[in-house]
Amino acid sequence: MTGPRIDHVGLTVPDIDVATTFLRDALDARVLHDIVTEPLDGPDIEAALGLSRGAVVTRVRQIGLGDGATIELFEIATRDQRHAPRLGDLGIQHLAVRVADIDAAVRQVTDAGAVLLAAPAPLPGPEAGPGRMWVYCRLPWGGLLELVSRP
Repeated sequence: MTGPRIDHVGLTVPDIDVATTFLRDALDARVLHDIVTEPLDGPDIEAALGLSRGAVVTRVRQIGLGDGATIELFEIATRDQRHAPRLGDLGIQHLAVRVADIDAAVRQVTDAGAVLLAAPAPLPGPEAGPGRMWVYCRLPWGGLLELVSRP
């Protein structure tokens, strides 16, 4: 390794099995392994993960997607859980996935339950070029997925 690179992206979802099925159907993802299978709770885990008092990490699963970074799915029970951030909110607010055929990918993710926010559009500015497209989709649990093609 020559320098830092993204290892994985963490997504908190309401149901790991539903999210796994969506990612498998929508993006051909595969389960690598389950990290947490028994609930984790208490002051130590709250402090280590920055969780609110009383939160319980019920499950954690590592998902593979192509040959890039992986996705770590978290299922957490907490009384103060909020909905997924919007694009205009501060912090990490979407997952972008590079695809070879944006039209095929749109069909696959919408068939799996995502909602297309607009039609695919040409990438703007310095990313513009033949076949270079992007589109945002709303995930079944409310987060954002961007599909991008750069042939």
